[in-house]
Amino acid sequence: MTKNIIICGVGGQGTVLAAKVLSQAAIANGERVLSAETIGMAQRGGSVVSHVRIGSDVFSPLVPQGQADFLIAFEAAEAVRNISYLKQGGTVIVNKKVVQPVTASLNGKSFDEKEMISYLEKVAGNVIAVDTEQACKDLGSSKVVNMVLLGAASRTGLINLQELKAAIKELVKPDFYELNVRAIEWVK
Repeated sequence: MTKNIIICGVGGQGTVLAAKVLSQAAIANGERVLSAETIGMAQRGGSVVSHVRIGSDVFSPLVPQGQADFLIAFEAAEAVRNISYLKQGGTVIVNKKVVQPVTASLNGKSFDEKEMISYLEKVAGNVIAVDTEQACKDLGSSKVVNMVLLGAASRTGLINLQELKAAIKELVKPDFYELNVRAIEWVK
């Protein structure tokens, strides 16, 4: 069975690491994985999209439009921007927080998180909105949003929590292992 996952956010949020951890966890489970990133102006706060495809019948790393089983969004505006990847009946796991783009700030406009979450619920139906601000407060670090969202994804059955822990151990510096494990366990 193929699993198609889109992970999206803006530069610096840890989307690429999240894709690597998810991929490594699937590989450790004996599954075939292909992945790719489109990072563009990520260093300047631009959009980052990672494609992760898991399954024996996967031959291309890019998830086709309308075929993603999961959309893991590190902020609500990026979820809205990438919703066309989600298939009917797919699941959106989204950080409630909106990162205001510079262009909106310069124009005196702002993006409203409630409006975006409401839109996602209308379009996708199956939406898990995660309060990552609270998670960061509880965990004492603002750098764990990526792992909190992967933890939420593990609750859906996308990936096994123990496999995620093993992948974190392999890919993250030892000094940050415990913090990242607490982050994937934060969502109950």
